[in-house]
Amino acid sequence: MSSSISLLRLSPPLHHHHHHHNPAALLPHPLRLTFSPPLQKTKTNTKSTTATTCSYTPTPAVDRLISAASYFLPLFNGLNYGRFLFTKYPIVALPFEPLIPLLSLYHSVPYASFITFFGFYFCIVKNPNLSLYVRFNALQALVLDVLLVVPVLLQEIISPGRSGIVMKLTGWAHSGLFVFVVGCFLYGLVSSVLGKTPYLTLVAEAAGRQLE
Repeated sequence: MSSSISLLRLSPPLHHHHHHHNPAALLPHPLRLTFSPPLQKTKTNTKSTTATTCSYTPTPAVDRLISAASYFLPLFNGLNYGRFLFTKYPIVALPFEPLIPLLSLYHSVPYASFITFFGFYFCIVKNPNLSLYVRFNALQALVLDVLLVVPVLLQEIISPGRSGIVMKLTGWAHSGLFVFVVGCFLYGLVSSVLGKTPYLTLVAEAAGRQLE
C-alpha cells in the first residue's frame, strides 16, 4: 500500500491529450529562418542626382561676341611690332590686309587707344550686369595691351639707333613679341567664339586677381 502511494507521488499527473500543447510546436524549426533581415537604408547617389539635375549651359552669343572683340585691341596696338618681319618677309603681312580699313579708322581717331582702353575697362570690366566670362576676357585683353607698352618705354630709354647689335636685338625682340601677340589673339578669339575660357600666359593670373 505504501509502495503504491509512493509510485503515485512520483508519477506525473495524467491529462487529456487534446488539452496538451506540444512545446516543440511553439519553437522555431532549426533549419527555418524565422527572423526578418534588417532593413537597409537606401542611400541616394548624390553624384548621379547632381549629374541628372545639372545641365550644361552654353555661353550666350552676345558674351562670346564681346569677348572675341576684346582681343582686337591688343592686336591693333601690337601690329607695330611686326614691322621688322613685314619688311623682311612681306608675305607675313598678307593675312592682316583685311584689317587695314579697321586699322585706318582706328588710328584716324585721336587718342583712340586710350578711349578704347578706358571704354572697355569702365563699360565692360567694371559692369556688374555683365557675366564674369565677358569681364574676364575683356580684362585679360586689357592686361595684354598694357604689357605692350613696356617694350616701347624700354626702347625710349635705350634708344638703339638705326644700326648695330642693339638694333638687331631690338628687331628680334619686336618680332618675337609680335608672334606672341598674334598667338594670344588667335587663341583668345577662337576660344571666345567657341564659348571657352582662354588663359593667356603671364596675363590670366593678373586678370583673375583683379576680378576677385
